[in-house]
Amino acid sequence: MRKFLLILLLSLLLVSAASVFAQDNTTLTVVTHDSFAVSEEILSQFEAETGITVRILRSGDAGTMVNQSILSKSNPLGDVMYGIDNTFLSRALDAELFIPYESPLLNTVREEFLIDDAHRVTPVDFGDVCLNYDVAFFTENNLPVPQTLRDLTDPIYKGMLVVENPANSSPGLAFLLATIAEFGEAGDYTYLDFWADLVENDVFVSDDWSDAYFAQFTVPSGGVGSRPLVVSYASSPPAEVLFAEETPDTAPTASIVADGTCFRQVEFVGILDGTEHVEAAQQFVDFMLSREFQEDMPLQMFVFPVIEDAALPDVFEEYALIPENPSLLTIEQIDENREAWIMAWAEVVLR
Repeated sequence: MRKFLLILLLSLLLVSAASVFAQDNTTLTVVTHDSFAVSEEILSQFEAETGITVRILRSGDAGTMVNQSILSKSNPLGDVMYGIDNTFLSRALDAELFIPYESPLLNTVREEFLIDDAHRVTPVDFGDVCLNYDVAFFTENNLPVPQTLRDLTDPIYKGMLVVENPANSSPGLAFLLATIAEFGEAGDYTYLDFWADLVENDVFVSDDWSDAYFAQFTVPSGGVGSRPLVVSYASSPPAEVLFAEETPDTAPTASIVADGTCFRQVEFVGILDGTEHVEAAQQFVDFMLSREFQEDMPLQMFVFPVIEDAALPDVFEEYALIPENPSLLTIEQIDENREAWIMAWAEVVLR
């Protein structure tokens, strides 16, 4: 009997040791968008504490990432996906890309961001897609800053606005959704009427945010860009200050955050169905909700934390604005209409 118990005890110890050894040698692949960033110190601390090696697989923008993951569902690209936002979330949920996980840290997350009762995805950050403008341009030309979307159709802003194609770009889609939320699909003046007026007012459509912001916008392009209005983020002005060669006295850009002009994006993390590292993936989700990661995000990815009472860096406190009343559409509304909205937009804008 004693011999049997001894053998059983040794077997349990070996299983436990094997589990620890396996955890210590786990490589966790995180599928994400090109804008993902985290401080090396913060990530190294997670790896040291867990024994997990994190491999970052960047996959273009959010839309491209989701499309690739759906196509490769039977042979997942990784273990975790981070950076899917509410504009593309329904597509991934319909494809059943994720397995549920309810993090014990969800009680620290602001309730407004908890939109998936099944816990297939976990909110990590939010940001507002808003119009940004070149402060000096408007001051020097004695122009009023637009305060509504409808203002953009005024001839005084002719040739000044650059937007992103919503078929390719996450902020482009978010801005399209803001126009739908503001003008609707029926009535005397719809979102398509608005876009027709923008076309008449010489709006420029870039394929993606990088081209719109760095090639067409006047501020960061070193004089190459000619358009002083761009669809970007409410957190872009702090980035202009932080990355300037010489720290300016004030931000060269500012965001327009009037009611109905911005669309709120929420980014999520989810554990991909088919992962062989469920426990490690769960630990990474918890890591993304930790105060260390949440307070690291603003200066890494220029987004806002979702946990309560997370401290913001000084440059965010001074230059970033959070809209009081951003436009919102449910993921169900987006799921039911997204493709039709994009096709109707293309017919009006790109014809």
